[in-house]
Amino acid sequence: NIYLLVVVTLISVLQNFFAQKVERECKNRNTSGSAFQRVSCARNCMDAYPTFLAVMWCAGVCLSQPAAFAGIIYLLVRQKYFIGYLGQSSQTPGYLFGKRIISFLSLMCVVGIFNYLLWRYYGSDYKEYVETITNAASALLLLP
Repeated sequence: NIYLLVVVTLISVLQNFFAQKVERECKNRNTSGSAFQRVSCARNCMDAYPTFLAVMWCAGVCLSQPAAFAGIIYLLVRQKYFIGYLGQSSQTPGYLFGKRIISFLSLMCVVGIFNYLLWRYYGSDYKEYVETITNAASALLLLP
């Protein structure tokens, strides 16, 4: 099931090309303060990209399906974020939603590592229970 993570990673690489295009267009459009603020805020989302990849892969190694789903949702939110800054809006669409998804992926990493340690040292494997809970919790990510 690691192929789902590979697909999400490749889509995110393509999205980075779009993000760079958005940054160039905003810089070329206007040199006023509002355009500068939109570009610098869009860069904040680019700065979170390495963190997203790290936690998505870490969670994906432990629990593949929910991590890939959360990764796709994050990419959709990130696209909305970039398109919002390409327009004349000065709001931050999707920024907090993206942070919530990264927090969910981080929690999945911790739970997956904890489950591995339980299996390694105590012989108790709770992977089925953890996958059931994370599958149900990943549906909650769709709530705005």
